[in-house]
Amino acid sequence: MNMRNSTVRAVNRLTARWAAEAGGEATGTVFTAAGVWPLLAPLADGAAGPARAELAEALGLPAERAAGAARELLAALGGVRGLRAATGLWTRADLPLEAAWRERLAPGSHGVLSGSAEADHKALDAWAARQTHGLVERMPVTLTDGPNGTRLVLASALTLSTRWIQPFTEWHGEASAGPWAGRPLRMLHRNTALLDRARVAEGPAGAVTLLEVVGDTGVDVHLVLGEPDAWPGEVLGTGIESVTRARPAVPASLLPEGRPGPGLDIATVLAPAPEPRLTARAPVFEVRGEHDLLERARLFGLEESRDTGRGHFPGVSSQPLAVGSARQSAVARFHAEGFEAAAVTAVAAAVGCGVPPRIRYRTRRAEVAFDRPFGFLAVHRTSRLVLAAGWVSDPLAYEEPPEKTLEEKLREEAEDWEEEE
Repeated sequence: MNMRNSTVRAVNRLTARWAAEAGGEATGTVFTAAGVWPLLAPLADGAAGPARAELAEALGLPAERAAGAARELLAALGGVRGLRAATGLWTRADLPLEAAWRERLAPGSHGVLSGSAEADHKALDAWAARQTHGLVERMPVTLTDGPNGTRLVLASALTLSTRWIQPFTEWHGEASAGPWAGRPLRMLHRNTALLDRARVAEGPAGAVTLLEVVGDTGVDVHLVLGEPDAWPGEVLGTGIESVTRARPAVPASLLPEGRPGPGLDIATVLAPAPEPRLTARAPVFEVRGEHDLLERARLFGLEESRDTGRGHFPGVSSQPLAVGSARQSAVARFHAEGFEAAAVTAVAAAVGCGVPPRIRYRTRRAEVAFDRPFGFLAVHRTSRLVLAAGWVSDPLAYEEPPEKTLEEKLREEAEDWEEEE
């Protein structure tokens, strides 16, 4: 994926700032600044006055460079195997668009808003579901009817799917302590000789342990565990700085024995082979996030442009426009075989007013367990762009399979007899 380092830094900066604000809540969530940033960029390109300056500050790039950077970013994302990026623009038929602004947009679909909120929502929902393979079923946008209703909707959809190079094994397990203690969970286990998949970074709120889970598409997922009393935002912040190489992290092969990081134990043990061994344990999880970006309008550079008393985007249209809605819906799933994530972001503008073998070797053994709330980061390996970030507070519970009926048991026995014959 080829993109400017300045764009990667700008998107990661927004991710870190979002994590810091959203991380005061200890509830499970997922969000992607990589889905918001390409929408703020064309808004900044077409904005004027205080709204333009505020959007440029949120983007971390000058407004005049924003549209080109967004176009490059979306093209690069679309070139990553397993990652799909799409954009859409919908406008009322009577809304004149500035030709120069439209030409600078990234390629994408362009539809027409009918003015009926119900009918338009059906069309937008269908687009969101189609672009995310059904992971996000509704367009996160508030539409308004009437002559002064929604005039423009700008949306992005990101869908990520990666399979683990080395799958996990899943079985029933329980956490030994913490808020998940005693709960039956779908736990994932894996052993590897690559000890340095685990590492520890020191952050403002203490040590943070990271586990890198390598995907087959060039996108990896990093699980991030902090101290028990650290806020999610602090843990994610340290994790983001570590995976983007802005903060150093010490690999497990160089860490002292004992417990050098949260959830991480290292010791020298007698083993049947000389290779080191890392044992990792984490739960299966699925998290969803619904974010009203206007609740953090200043973070996203939308405080000025939501003022309906006047227009803010003369470079978009000669009609005065103000931001009326800005939302994101996201989902992430982590399981034995891989990871999937999807996010749809939309901005709407309205009119402004066995037997053990013989032991022979002493070797290093590390064990890392994510058995209490933790964070995760999906990161493109070569560019270090953070594609998604989130927090896991409620992993998926293990459910006993239903008892088989007598008829099912008899059928299975009959099938076994047929196979033997």
